[in-house]
Amino acid sequence: MSDAKSSYGEPVDESTPVDDVVGRAHEGLAEAEAAQRDAVTPAELDEAAAAPEAPAPAAASAPATDNTPWYDRPDDPDVVAASTAGAASASSPSTEAWVDAEPVASGPIASEPTYVEPAYVAPAVATAATVAPQPIFVQAPEAPRPRGNRGAAGAIGLLAAVAFAVLYLGVWLALGFVTGDVTSSTIADKALAAATSWALWVPVVVFFIAFWLLGAVLNRARWGHWVIFGLLVGVASYGGHILGQLFQAPFWNLTAREGANLVDAQMFAPLAIAAFVIGRELTIWFGAWVSARGKRVTEINNEAQREYERTLEAGPQLVRA
Repeated sequence: MSDAKSSYGEPVDESTPVDDVVGRAHEGLAEAEAAQRDAVTPAELDEAAAAPEAPAPAAASAPATDNTPWYDRPDDPDVVAASTAGAASASSPSTEAWVDAEPVASGPIASEPTYVEPAYVAPAVATAATVAPQPIFVQAPEAPRPRGNRGAAGAIGLLAAVAFAVLYLGVWLALGFVTGDVTSSTIADKALAAATSWALWVPVVVFFIAFWLLGAVLNRARWGHWVIFGLLVGVASYGGHILGQLFQAPFWNLTAREGANLVDAQMFAPLAIAAFVIGRELTIWFGAWVSARGKRVTEINNEAQREYERTLEAGPQLVRA
């Protein structure tokens, strides 16, 4: 019965052979040794030992890094050791001692990458389309300078002075005929003597100065101003007659009493009255000429001012070539 139970009823214990376990362990060790031989050959170890030892880096400096990907560095001992360690760890834990060993350097240590400063690139020149328009400065037209009439008054005054000299000499000779000092036979000599005397040219010079000063003051004034203020030129001509008589004496050879008596004798002399009248009348008529020219100058100045105002109102004009 016991044999029958053991044959049919009870399970049979089948133990694992010890030889199979030992065989698989030997196979794992063989595979690890084969991977180790493939990773580092004895010849490579001899070459690494014969190569000069690289100087050890300073303790404070950081280890050199290489930015090359690991798959592009097949000869790197770290990569070889890591790959060998991965293969050995899969088969047997006995390979961990070899993985932790210090790798043998097979080449020069890579240096740190040098930073190169990028070159300065000048900005591109802006094109004509992007250039901002520049302001255009236009010089404003100058205001017209008013034209005067003083120069014309001086030129006309010279003609008036010549007329004064002729009329004054004519009155002088006429009075000589009346008094008998001048005859038809001596008229030429008397005229020549008067033309070279102080008594003729001093009143003429005083008349011209008075006429020109009045023209400088009145400038472009109307003729009525010349009629009124012509009296002043007549008075100046009257004084010029007396002054001419003093120069004719001459006064530097006279005493004070003799000079006073000469002035008293000439104050109401016919030639002195004639100088006053001639001076005033010539101022009126030649002053009309000066006034007429002053009127034309005024019109020219007004037209220039109107043109200047029109130019300012129109503003600057762009002239296209």
